[in-house]
Amino acid sequence: MEIKPNNERDILPENNKSLFLIPQIITKDADEFLFVAKHVQNIGYNELNWNLGCPYPMIAKRGMGSGLLKMPGKIDEILNRVYAESDIKVSVKMRLGYESPQEIFHVLPVLEKYRLLNITIHPRIGKQLYRGEVDLKTFEECLTLSSHKIFYNGDITSVSCFREMKDRFPSINNWMIGRGLIADPFLPSMIKADNPDYPVNRYEVFNSFHDALFSSWEEALSGQKHLLMKMYSFWEFFIQSFPHSPKGLKKIRKAQSISAYREVVKQIIYNEAVNKI
Repeated sequence: MEIKPNNERDILPENNKSLFLIPQIITKDADEFLFVAKHVQNIGYNELNWNLGCPYPMIAKRGMGSGLLKMPGKIDEILNRVYAESDIKVSVKMRLGYESPQEIFHVLPVLEKYRLLNITIHPRIGKQLYRGEVDLKTFEECLTLSSHKIFYNGDITSVSCFREMKDRFPSINNWMIGRGLIADPFLPSMIKADNPDYPVNRYEVFNSFHDALFSSWEEALSGQKHLLMKMYSFWEFFIQSFPHSPKGLKKIRKAQSISAYREVVKQIIYNEAVNKI
């Protein structure tokens, strides 16, 4: 077993000095879990998050991520070995199931056997990917069946949405924003301030943020094509905050050069700035 160089680079403490980082693993193998646990401990971490939520078929169909939620016995077997053979602290990120939200009711009793730091629940099933509504009724039922600290994850996209969730689930004190953060980088500070108003220089700030992000990936990636593909993956989310550029994402995808890409981004930001209310 080995840690891939890019994964190693991502979690090295010297590359994350301004962040509180928790390494995460996707696995269905106890030996692999223990190998990674030892490795992250050796470089200074004491917690490992187990991803039982990834919905993508290439992961789930191999029995990992949300695909493992159909096998509570396997989850039990892995955790039993990890807790017997390691002192790593474990947290879990999961969905309600892969094929059915009822799967979580077979997994939660297994998790109750172990002293997990916390459980983050995204109230969708794996087969949904990110489509359809979150199942808040089932999530609410889960709260009554677990003694662990529960984090909520899923479809927090605005301050008003966050307020509604807090009102509905007053016992939850920890929230994961996920895709909403990529779509709107201002959202965490707005939620923290409990203020739905954007800063007056919103688009200047976003432009600076974008340029810093672009420069970082330009240093990390090899070749113009890889860089443009990476930035396109961000714009799949960013574009949600730019309603006055409905064809913006298509134009970014078609950009064949960095200069063309920059021109499209400049136009998207300009369109929004001149049309803001």
